[in-house]
Amino acid sequence: MVSVIFPAAGQGKRMGLGFNKIFTELSGKPILIQTLLTFSRCDCVDELIIAVDINEMEIIRKVLSKIPKLKPYKIVAGGSERQYSVYNGLMAVDPASDIVLVHDAARPLISETVIQNVINEVMISGSAVCAVPVKDTTAEINEMGFIERVPDRNKLWAIQTPQGFKKEILIEAHKKAQEDNFLGTDEASLVRRTSHAVKLVMGDYNNIKVTTPTDLVIAEMLFGQKVKNHAKIKISSLFNEVFTKVSK
Repeated sequence: MVSVIFPAAGQGKRMGLGFNKIFTELSGKPILIQTLLTFSRCDCVDELIIAVDINEMEIIRKVLSKIPKLKPYKIVAGGSERQYSVYNGLMAVDPASDIVLVHDAARPLISETVIQNVINEVMISGSAVCAVPVKDTTAEINEMGFIERVPDRNKLWAIQTPQGFKKEILIEAHKKAQEDNFLGTDEASLVRRTSHAVKLVMGDYNNIKVTTPTDLVIAEMLFGQKVKNHAKIKISSLFNEVFTKVSK
C-alpha cells in the first residue's frame, strides 16, 4: 500500500497573496486540487494525507468533499515547519501502508510517470527522490559575496518531489531528527542522517514548485501544454525562412 503526504500548511509569503498559495487557481482549479487529482489518477497510489494549517482544515475538508474521483484522503493539522507537518502526516498513515511518498502540494505539474518511477525505485532501494540535472553553472560564495568555488555541474542535481521511502525508514529518520533536534530541508536530508542511502530518479523539468508569481505564470503555461502530450518543437517560421535562404 502506498500513502502520499502533502505538506500544505505554508502561507506562501513569497507569493505576496495574503493567503495560502495552494488556494490559487491554476487552469480552472486550485493548485492543491490539481496536485491531488494527478496522484488520484495513479493506480499505484492508495491514500492521500494532506497536512494543512489548523485554521484551514474545515474549509479544505468542505472543498475536497465536492471533488469527485479523489483517492481516499485524510486531513491532518500541519506544523510550524514542513518537517513537523510531514511527521503529523506520517503518524496518520494507514497501518497497512508500507511505502510513503512526500510531495509538495505546490507542485501541481508532477507526472504520473515520475510518481510511478519513484515508487518502483523505493521497492528496490528503500529510498528514492526525483531530481533533474542542474542546467546552470553554480557557485559557492564567501561572506563578502565573492566566488570561492565553482562545483562541477555534471555532478549537481536539483532535488524535487515526490520523495519516497519504506515507511519504517522514514519513521526512523524522523525520530532521529527529533532526538538530535535537527531541522532538515526535506525528507532526504533526514534519511541521509541514518544508515540509509537515497537513490536519485530522473524527475521532470516541468515539475516546478509554485513559489512566486512568476512561477504561477510559468505553471499556467505549462499546464496548458501538459494535455498536448509532448507537442512537437519546431523552429520559428521567420528563422526557418532565413536558414533556407542561407543554405541555398
